[in-house]
Amino acid sequence: MYFPQNFLWGGAISANQCEGAYNEGGKGLSIQDVMPHGITGPLTEGPTSDNLKLVGIDFYHRYQEDIALMAEMGFKVLRLSIAWSRIFPNGDDTEPNEEGLAFYDKVFDECRHHGIEPMVTLSHYETPLHLATAYDGWRSRKLIGFFERYCRTVFDRYRRKVRYWMCFNEINALWRYPFMGAGVLTPPDRLTLADRYQIAHHELLASAMAAKLLHEMIPDAKMGCMVLGALSYPMSPRPEDVLAAQQADRQIMFFCDVLARGYYPDYVRATWQREGIQLQMEPGDEELLRHTVDYISFSYYMSKCAAADPARYQKGEGNLLSGLRNPYLPESEWGWQIDPDGLRYTLNYFYDRYQKPLFIAENGLGAQDQLVSDGHGSWTVHDGYRIDYLAKHLEAVGCAIADGVPVLGYAAWGCIDLISASTAQMKKRYGFIYVDRNDDGSGTLARYRKDSFYWYKKVIATNGESLSS
Repeated sequence: MYFPQNFLWGGAISANQCEGAYNEGGKGLSIQDVMPHGITGPLTEGPTSDNLKLVGIDFYHRYQEDIALMAEMGFKVLRLSIAWSRIFPNGDDTEPNEEGLAFYDKVFDECRHHGIEPMVTLSHYETPLHLATAYDGWRSRKLIGFFERYCRTVFDRYRRKVRYWMCFNEINALWRYPFMGAGVLTPPDRLTLADRYQIAHHELLASAMAAKLLHEMIPDAKMGCMVLGALSYPMSPRPEDVLAAQQADRQIMFFCDVLARGYYPDYVRATWQREGIQLQMEPGDEELLRHTVDYISFSYYMSKCAAADPARYQKGEGNLLSGLRNPYLPESEWGWQIDPDGLRYTLNYFYDRYQKPLFIAENGLGAQDQLVSDGHGSWTVHDGYRIDYLAKHLEAVGCAIADGVPVLGYAAWGCIDLISASTAQMKKRYGFIYVDRNDDGSGTLARYRKDSFYWYKKVIATNGESLSS
């Protein structure tokens, strides 16, 4: 199994799922502080005791210990996010919060001390709450200016510490979950198709602005986009099912088309014309969009199927974008279909479409792990099921590289157990490192190495050769 010598092995976390300390260090509230039950649960008026994310796994106070454990595995890269409301507590503040800036100085310094490259997402589902309540999130064009101030601040502050950036996490998720993806408080059933395209336009402009600004301020830094990589297979070879799969892919891929190519594709413009949509553009918008990303990053957990008549088939489970159930694939405990070959297909699909380097920003298996004695006075998790899942997906990555796809690296999602985004549970665990915290908030927060910790350490040490042994 061949991986390039400079392949970026590592893992991924997000601020809202791991940091905690929601009201420390001058941080303002984010939309996650009123989402105690995940993407489908009701919102609260403010922080409540049942919101596990308020404490997370206490990465805010334990980052040194956690980064040291990642370094022990041999991480070359750690994908993490900055909480926008730690830097600008309300989002529209004129001056940044120095305590928040200083915190990330320490985190990035700790990464670099251990030889780990920080890869930073600017907005990972954590729009400042004030921007949601006062402006209805990214429905307002004003957020572009607020985001520019935020970008300019962090690019200047961390210009010598961070070389790889991403703008919005899974930007295409806003299509189905506009509050989590774009801080839009208006209920989804009251948003028209035109509203959704306008929200997307504002985030796409902000992304292009961030790429332009980064290239001006730090010419050797790289800006990536990050999208949900959930492509659709046709449920049958019937032409109408093939066309349905193409349409399903276009609905989520148009974000990446704009970010990687610098303009709206004709199929989107045809939709606007057919639906009578007049996108509100200002002079200079199309010129700004031409500032494209340097690499494509994506999450991959599953594939899905599509059909012209979906009512004939069973719906599959999923995280943010679900489709029809594939009868040829096994499933995780949460019903997510396991498809390693789909990752190879996705990597080839993205590279064929864009001819830009790729980075796998998220991939992993959520499972209910059992902490057991290791027989030597400590505790561990025998997670062979996770090792099997990850090994097969990494083998697929190796095959894609052999196909000629330039893959920059791989970040296993939730490399340390954290609060899940979709369900806001602790029991859905992804990590190589077990964190002693439960869904009721109990636990010591102690960290324990799982079997997969040692397996991944060997994979990295052999640059993937151990996958073939």
